[in-house]
Amino acid sequence: MKHKELSEKIIGCAYKVYNIMGFGFLESVYEKCLLIELRKSGLRAESQMPIDVYYDTELVGEFRADIVVEGIIILELKSVRQLMKTHEVQLVNYLVATKKDVGLLLNFAEMQVEVKRKVRKLDSSFSE
Repeated sequence: MKHKELSEKIIGCAYKVYNIMGFGFLESVYEKCLLIELRKSGLRAESQMPIDVYYDTELVGEFRADIVVEGIIILELKSVRQLMKTHEVQLVNYLVATKKDVGLLLNFAEMQVEVKRKVRKLDSSFSE
């Protein structure tokens, strides 16, 4: 499955969760709900996957990706009134650290699901 098709499927799952849950829950609640929807859609999704961060060749830390889908797309979930630039930068840093090409910032906002797609490098797998 190509990145674009997979991204659309993930976004559809996020909207299903939002339509049922609405706004106002903690990110952890949306994460659990989204995992259920992703798996119901036949997607492999891992929650709180630990990822090592290196500086040069030395391990300097670890972060936990909210959700990684099919081993190729990182999901960073938020439940805030408005996304900020720092949220986007955080996701880009995760892409750089993991060498994954595509990430989705999903905000279960007050009025709707907000989606920001971040791409580390564009290649043919992301095309239509």
